[in-house]
Amino acid sequence: MTGRLPAVHQREPWRQRLVRSLLYGRNVDRAAKARARVGFVMLAFVAVYAVIGGRLVMFATGAFNQSAHRIAARERLATARPDIVDRNGEILATDVKAPSLFGEPRRIIDKDEAIELLTATLPDLDTGEVRERLAGRKGFVWLKREITPQQQQEIHRLGIPGIGFLRENKRVYPTGNEVAHLIGLVNIDNQGIAGMEKWLDDSHLTDLHQAGFATDDNQLPIQLSVDLRVEHALRDELLKAKEKFHAKAASGLVTNVRTGEVVAMVSVPDFDPNNPKEAHDPDRINRLTTGVYEMGSTFKAFTLAMALDTGKYNLDSQWDARGPLHFGKFAIHDDEPKGRFLNMKEVFTFSSNVGAARIALSQGVEAHKAFLRKMGQLDRLRTELPESASPIVPRRWSELNTITIAFGHGMAVAPLQAVMGVSALVNGGYLIPPTFRKRTEEEAMEVAKRVIRPETSEKMRFLMRLNAEIGTARKADVKGYYIGGKTGTAEKVINGRYAKKRVLTAFTAILPVDKPRYQLLIMLDEPQPLKETHGFITSGWNAVPTAGNVISRIAPLLGVEPRFDLPPSDRLILAASKTP
Repeated sequence: MTGRLPAVHQREPWRQRLVRSLLYGRNVDRAAKARARVGFVMLAFVAVYAVIGGRLVMFATGAFNQSAHRIAARERLATARPDIVDRNGEILATDVKAPSLFGEPRRIIDKDEAIELLTATLPDLDTGEVRERLAGRKGFVWLKREITPQQQQEIHRLGIPGIGFLRENKRVYPTGNEVAHLIGLVNIDNQGIAGMEKWLDDSHLTDLHQAGFATDDNQLPIQLSVDLRVEHALRDELLKAKEKFHAKAASGLVTNVRTGEVVAMVSVPDFDPNNPKEAHDPDRINRLTTGVYEMGSTFKAFTLAMALDTGKYNLDSQWDARGPLHFGKFAIHDDEPKGRFLNMKEVFTFSSNVGAARIALSQGVEAHKAFLRKMGQLDRLRTELPESASPIVPRRWSELNTITIAFGHGMAVAPLQAVMGVSALVNGGYLIPPTFRKRTEEEAMEVAKRVIRPETSEKMRFLMRLNAEIGTARKADVKGYYIGGKTGTAEKVINGRYAKKRVLTAFTAILPVDKPRYQLLIMLDEPQPLKETHGFITSGWNAVPTAGNVISRIAPLLGVEPRFDLPPSDRLILAASKTP
């Protein structure tokens, strides 16, 4: 029977015999068998723990990645904004990627240690706030938005479980203060809260986000009507004028009278949208759309246009300005009384309050109100900018109100609103709503409304040019550019009374006045008298020369070529002087 296995082994299944043979060999002793079993058990334990550990790593990594990717995708969708560029393609606002710090409270092992390490690395973190955010069982909390790459690297080296980073869209403004009031700014979540940024959100950007059509990769730039070169020149001259005349504030506008486009808009003091805290200063408001002001003699242009447009009066019509105009207990005076009758041209060039008042009274209260409403001065002006103010008009409009409003007192409007009306006086008679987006002349005509006759517009251009030749706008008559315009000086109301020494000066210029293309508005808030102004603070001594400086810089940028062989206004705009 040698060479044969016991009978019991012969009955074993062949698979078991194979395993036993591989494990122990054919000649098995008890010690070898024991060692083999121990080794097998150890191998099994190692395999099981390896599987468990691997699964834990995969779970943690997978859960984090899934959560992080999900949040990142959501944030990328929710905060992506298109670039904003000027009319020439220069970037005014754009998105860049910035890391933000977050925590996952459920994954943090030692929260006290994590808080201590984080606050030591980021000293501006509020310990109590961080502790409160990490105390809960939330899956995700923001700890600090928009940290620097260096801060990210320092925190990364700490190796704190449950602390991570996401790259978010951060809005940056390469031009800083240059177009602050126009562009506006965004909040920490990259949502527009002022200016064109807010208009962008209000223009269905949120809907596009939710539909998935507003991600970083598929948004076209938003092109504005503003010209950054003109904006810079205007702001530079306004800052110089503010400092020179020790004014509280200065502001200016450049608009295209044929399209209604705002080419430049500056209000100083301004702010840097990259530093949102500055924007909360109440002294840094946009005085051109948010503020409303009595525009002074600028309104005389509306008064004369109203009378001329009836066809009952012409440029030689006479008005009694021999003395003050008495109305009840009030007396209206001229700053430089002439003591005689004045014709229409003289009322305008001498800026006669008495003459303007008599012209308005000749039309009547209702006709006066109707004309100003037609010129867009009685209703709130709506543009793309969300910041706008309603005009302040008398609750009960009497003849006395008509008298004072005729020369720009007793009614306050947003300066952009007044600019819109003046443009209609010189562009052939079309009231065109202002816009901060690029617009062609054909597109402008689709929204334009005729408000005065072409002949009336021609007369108003003649009067504005005459004012630059012999009137209060002489200091803005830049040689070669054929400027026309109207000055305005309004006393400010302080404690319910007009203060003679605290004024708002304004000058509205048309360039060139024979074939108008652009309008420039300059405003100075409480300019002070200087030796060179001989103690005067009226517009002709500060706002007008400031406008001259601006025109000499921006005219070449706007493509307005100088002309040096121009005849005087009565010959160049001959039709206005001859048309009754």
